[in-house]
Amino acid sequence: MSLRRIGLLLHREFVRGPKNFMFIFAVIVPLVLSLTMLLVFGTLFAEKPRLGIADAGDSQFTHSAAATEAFTVRKYASEAELRDATAMGAVDIGVVLPSDFDESVSSGKTTTVTAYIWGGSLLKDRAALAATTATWVRQMAGQVSPVNIITTVLDGSVVLPWEDRLLPLILMMGVTFGGLMIPASSLVAEKQQHTLAALSVTPATMVDIYAAKGLVGVTISTVMTLVILGLNRTLGNSTLLLAGVLLLSAIFAAEAGVVIGTLVKDIDSLFATVKALGLLLYAPALIYVFPDIPQWIARVFPTYYIIHPVIEITQHGARLADIAGKLGVLLILILALGGLLALLTQRMRYRH
Repeated sequence: MSLRRIGLLLHREFVRGPKNFMFIFAVIVPLVLSLTMLLVFGTLFAEKPRLGIADAGDSQFTHSAAATEAFTVRKYASEAELRDATAMGAVDIGVVLPSDFDESVSSGKTTTVTAYIWGGSLLKDRAALAATTATWVRQMAGQVSPVNIITTVLDGSVVLPWEDRLLPLILMMGVTFGGLMIPASSLVAEKQQHTLAALSVTPATMVDIYAAKGLVGVTISTVMTLVILGLNRTLGNSTLLLAGVLLLSAIFAAEAGVVIGTLVKDIDSLFATVKALGLLLYAPALIYVFPDIPQWIARVFPTYYIIHPVIEITQHGARLADIAGKLGVLLILILALGGLLALLTQRMRYRH
């Protein structure tokens, strides 16, 4: 394997890519679907997350909230008013601060805070508000202060918003279209045009060729999923962790794409194969669309270990420790596909 040869092949792939229908398809379709979803459900131009505060004293927390431009902050005279406002959807989260809140936080004492959550609020708004309020408390105390938050969800009849349900499906499209279909279709096109055999007799090895095509898929998949999450304002506060998870997801998809592209003979066979694998690829995202389906079923499918960590980070503020088990399974899957790819590379080397 030569990094120089891989770099030259990678440049060749990106130069030829925009002329390839599948390359354009992988970029345009997830973007169009994401924008359509945002427009249909009215979240593209949605207002900022709304925080309500009932402050029994004159807390620095309230001043920090009022100074931020990221949220719409509304103050209420009493806990009862705040609760009613949250139940009607006037705010996404309502926080009740006791009169001695600042003193307790500064001294490191455990203090109890009541938080009301509107059942119709978006999960990403809840996550953003929760993460930011934790930051304000930490700034007040100068350290991580023990705050016991008692949460109550108001209007339990409200179901998960459709934009939150459909986001994993669009993300999965970004991963598979970019990471899987681009390397697979590129390899198939090389076979049909008889350029793969020509490349194999140059100094470039099959490892170089596979690596270049896989890197294109990894790049497109990672960029597209980050763009989709950015459009939906769900990048969360752990951007580096999220980027790492998306990179691992893209590697898994790209390996699968190279394997499929190596095994199938023509473009019709490729589409038939991907269609046959559709349930395997998209089942976890489809299960997420319908929360009434037992969610444990999704764990049976490999792509669950792509979708679940991303959703946990972006919508629930998960940290590395929270998703370490899922990432461990994803790494095992990547290694398994890598081993299969090594065997196929060896076979192709003997063939050519």
